[in-house]
Amino acid sequence: MLGFMDWSVVVMGCVLVLLSAGLFWWQRARAKKRASPGQVMRHSSAWPPLLMGFGMMIAKVPHLLGASFTVVDIADSVSLMLAVTVALLFLLNARRRAAAEPCDTEQD
Repeated sequence: MLGFMDWSVVVMGCVLVLLSAGLFWWQRARAKKRASPGQVMRHSSAWPPLLMGFGMMIAKVPHLLGASFTVVDIADSVSLMLAVTVALLFLLNARRRAAAEPCDTEQD
């Protein structure tokens, strides 16, 4: 039963990677009329699911395939770095949105 749960995490990672590929495709198609595709890719909302999907797959697959301790340790480190990168992307996005909102100060 535990093996099934581990493989379900890998499948969820694959779904996130496919979702982000679809988001990249959709944003690029939508950007053909507006901005350059490079600008859309830079500020894309598809990066966090892509990185989290890869992180989920990298964290589980080596252990499930019976890799050595060194490989599993390296995979865990890469997975942690991907999670930190996603957290930084969320913080930068929140900061950019906060700076873009107009300051609503009403004085009586």
